[in-house]
Amino acid sequence: MSDEQTKVFSNVRFKNSIFFCIWSWIIITAFLKTLVILYSTTGQQDCLKKGRRNYESEKMLAVMMTAVVATGMLAACGSSSNEKADGEKADGKVYYLNFKPEADEYWQELAEAYTEETGVPVTVLTAASGEYEKTLKSEMAKTDAPTLFQVNGPVGLQGWKDYCYDLKDSDIAKELTDDSFALMDGDKMAGIAYVIENYGIIYNKGLLKQAGYSAEDIKNFDSFKKVVEDITARKDELGFSAFTSAGMDGSSDWRFKTHLANLPIYYEYKDEGINSTDAIKGTYLNNYRQIWDLYINNATCKPTEISTKTADDATAEFVTEEAVFYQNGTWEYNNVADVGDENLGMLPIYIGMDGEEEQGVCTGTENYWCVNAKASEEDIQATLDFMNWCVTSETGVQSMCKDMGFVIPFNANLESENVLVNEANKYLDEGKTPVSWNFSTMPSEEWKNGVGSALTAYAADQTDANWDKVVTAFVDGWATEAAAAK
Repeated sequence: MSDEQTKVFSNVRFKNSIFFCIWSWIIITAFLKTLVILYSTTGQQDCLKKGRRNYESEKMLAVMMTAVVATGMLAACGSSSNEKADGEKADGKVYYLNFKPEADEYWQELAEAYTEETGVPVTVLTAASGEYEKTLKSEMAKTDAPTLFQVNGPVGLQGWKDYCYDLKDSDIAKELTDDSFALMDGDKMAGIAYVIENYGIIYNKGLLKQAGYSAEDIKNFDSFKKVVEDITARKDELGFSAFTSAGMDGSSDWRFKTHLANLPIYYEYKDEGINSTDAIKGTYLNNYRQIWDLYINNATCKPTEISTKTADDATAEFVTEEAVFYQNGTWEYNNVADVGDENLGMLPIYIGMDGEEEQGVCTGTENYWCVNAKASEEDIQATLDFMNWCVTSETGVQSMCKDMGFVIPFNANLESENVLVNEANKYLDEGKTPVSWNFSTMPSEEWKNGVGSALTAYAADQTDANWDKVVTAFVDGWATEAAAAK
């Protein structure tokens, strides 16, 4: 609610309270007069029977009762006029710019629940998929800027670190299960991860079985390729394709220019013993090419059509059982649950690396809460209180862990009911090594867009020359963007 709207609402409420008070006094006065009249007639007649002492006592009692009623009504009148002041005791408001469109409904419900419980206004705005950074820049330029926002990691932090309040002494920081979930800027705790997620290749166990296979038949890229290409060869007979469409519009391209691109970065970092770089070598881009080829040439649509396909298209294809495999993450559970828990599984993304049989799914976070240091003290405190309530209260924890399906890195985390989370955890239980999320070190959104455009062009015309353009966007684009960020 805007300040002007708040003023209007408060004025209306104040005027209503005045009318309430006036009418209350009129009613009280009338009631009192009625009692006096009543006891001046019938009371006097009854006094011969009861005695004057009883009459005077009853008359006094009536007056006292009237006074009590009057006091209560006037007190109510007074509290009505003070509601605005009481509301303002909340001292601040919360404006949360949410990164995750799939969780928007639940954040709106949480905001409403918190406001009902505390009186603190909470506004949640959810950015469109792939538009978060753009939306954040726009909203931060406004007078009523977000008090709570997100960055994706160390690189994302660089552009916003001056806006990040130090969370080191906050209550929510004390709830973290491990300090590694804090995003540090020197000695300042600039952000706090609020969800740990997994991604890989979601698959339909029932369809895979119909094709004559199980997850046990897929242990590395070569075995995966064999299964995928066999399904493609028999798709008319089977009635479904191997992969959902690899949509490359803004709602879907992040799955490939960011999440899929994480794999060659992860293995290069592993080789080099580093966790970031200003100059990626592109050592494993041929591996990137072969998994991309597998996706686009064994899907529900032609490779030339992926520029027009969306995230909704891919989800619908999976849910309606048009495809067996769908690269996405644990956050997608609510959108694919109609397939049935018994049919949902998750595979690692294999790209043809030595020893990848021991690889698990991609595990990490790009969701760090940051509090706007440029907000008022009141709004900062209100925001800190809201964050802590989300991860400690029964309402907040139930929503985040059960409704949103999150694994939260806080003491109150609940056992997940998200089947995809449990499927991902099986690899940990088996001792498989999870793939870390290194895409947070990608130098810029511009870099991602360059890689995405090159991937789309290559899909339409799969020549070595066009793949060279992907390599150029990946390697040269990385160096250019990293230098520009200095």
